[in-house]
Amino acid sequence: MSPPVDEAAIDAAVERGIDEGLADLPPAFAARLGSVAIVVEDEPTAAQLASTGAQGLYGLYQGVPRTAFAADGVPIPSKITLFRGPLARSHPNPEDLRAAVIETLHHEIAHHFGISDRRLGELRRGG
Repeated sequence: MSPPVDEAAIDAAVERGIDEGLADLPPAFAARLGSVAIVVEDEPTAAQLASTGAQGLYGLYQGVPRTAFAADGVPIPSKITLFRGPLARSHPNPEDLRAAVIETLHHEIAHHFGISDRRLGELRRGG
């Protein structure tokens, strides 16, 4: 039988991960997140999964990347959603969960700046 889930520890690890992930950003990037809402949901919806073609999600960026802003540069509201359930199930240790939240948040922020999944993969491989 699995040990009981410590909801408070999960919530604390997620909050710490978000705080640390934002604090880790270079100031030039952090300053350009004003139009981005960061929210935590328990699980992705069927529509969110379908929009990406994914079987599961840790996070999702919804909006217009900064590279596609109009010529006047007016920020367009965007949203980053982190999915607590999938993150916590895959990372039951609070420190691992905190690190996964940071990684997922940075991944979704990269999408806000117009970096594709393919390019993120290239960057991870050193390319």
